[in-house]
Amino acid sequence: RGPFLVHPRDILAGLGVALVLIPQSLAYAELAGVPAHHGLYVAALAPMAAAFFASSPWLQTGPVALTSLLTLGALLPMASAGTAPFLALASLLALVVGGARVVIGVFRLGWMAFLLSQPVIVGFTSAAAILIIGSQLPGAFGATPLAEGVGPQALWTLTHPSSWDLTAVGLSVATLALMLGSRRIHPAVPGVLMACLLGLGFSLVTGYSGPILGEIPAQLPVLSLALPWTRLPSLILPGIVIAMVGFAEAASVSQALATRERMPWDPDREFISQGVGNLAAGLFGGFPSGGSFSRTSLNHLAGARSKWSGFIAGAAVLLFLPFSQILAPLPKATLAAVVIAAVWKLIKFSPLVELWRL
Repeated sequence: RGPFLVHPRDILAGLGVALVLIPQSLAYAELAGVPAHHGLYVAALAPMAAAFFASSPWLQTGPVALTSLLTLGALLPMASAGTAPFLALASLLALVVGGARVVIGVFRLGWMAFLLSQPVIVGFTSAAAILIIGSQLPGAFGATPLAEGVGPQALWTLTHPSSWDLTAVGLSVATLALMLGSRRIHPAVPGVLMACLLGLGFSLVTGYSGPILGEIPAQLPVLSLALPWTRLPSLILPGIVIAMVGFAEAASVSQALATRERMPWDPDREFISQGVGNLAAGLFGGFPSGGSFSRTSLNHLAGARSKWSGFIAGAAVLLFLPFSQILAPLPKATLAAVVIAAVWKLIKFSPLVELWRL
């Protein structure tokens, strides 16, 4: 029971989470507007750093859909997605988010996370999920919209079926079927891994000519402080917003599992762990991260006993980085469908209708 004793279940759970974390991190990096392989950097470093400070033994830190969308929205007015300036701003934003969360935790202000009312959370997460799905529709249908903005591009894609790539549509449907069908069998079945293996195998066998992930630098993340520090003032407000709003998912799943297992849970320590995870990601070319509901649930179902399962998941991704080039043929349609399948449950129509009635 020593602090550094790793239970065999933690190893198995961490490896299982890593198999889901790798494809999800690539998809969420695309959503955040940064090169996909930087998602692997966040997936490796954030959970390893957070494990030393976490309160919950099950919470999994890393790239998440909501925080990735908020990152994209905060930075698009400052730089074009996918460019070197955008990536540098994303790393600086991760440092701001991390610093804000550490300060909140150190001064024991974690109670502020519970001041967000339920109607605000329901409305915000539902709207964010709709935006996330809309942003992925062109990729899922293999279309190139002649429009600007998430909404117009999604609408253009849906109203111009002649622009669809039937192969991309087929890959997206297969991905959705695998991910949603696997959940019906058991939540621990890695549907995202199965879907990505299917897409990768299809691309290799058929020589798929549609958009693919492309070249992935087989290198470890490098520490860099060469960031646009002069833009720091303009990132403070969005960084604080992401620090607070992005913590809601981590707080809800951690508190729910702690209550179910009758274990203590400290939101201040969780703020610190999430903050340190963001600081690690920002220093090594990453972008803001958060606590994942799906991977945390998987970690719990896999029988993890301590927070070291998160460290093992991150370490497994780090060891995978030199071999990440094998994912280069992965179709982007598969990654788009992975994001859609991960967030569609965030749209809460029934509570919205009830709130409107009230």
